[in-house]
Amino acid sequence: MPNVPRRPVFLNLLRIRLPVMGVVSILHRVSGAMLFLALPVSIWLLDTSLRDADGFRQVADQLGGSLRFLLPFVVWALAHHTLAGVRVLLLDIDRGAELAAARGSALAVIAGGATAALAAAVALL
Repeated sequence: MPNVPRRPVFLNLLRIRLPVMGVVSILHRVSGAMLFLALPVSIWLLDTSLRDADGFRQVADQLGGSLRFLLPFVVWALAHHTLAGVRVLLLDIDRGAELAAARGSALAVIAGGATAALAAAVALL
């Protein structure tokens, strides 16, 4: 087999440079997984808080303490997943599919998610 290209033996994932659209695509999947994993806890918190006044106080104490640091991450996941989903829907109908527009919308998704997470973090102070 003289002309068979050799496959890489070691692939350094830190050296691969994705375009910003690829980063947004991967983060869209990550944020969806985070939202899926947060769903049981969210349902339990809602159920407990709506049960009675003591349950509401219990949830308020937990959100004020141990779960407080997770809220900006959940807010980021929700904002990023929503914005990236709207971006994909617009791309599906050929809105913003040109390279410059696609880069701009990808950067807007990243900025929007970061802004929402920062706002949530500041609101918790």
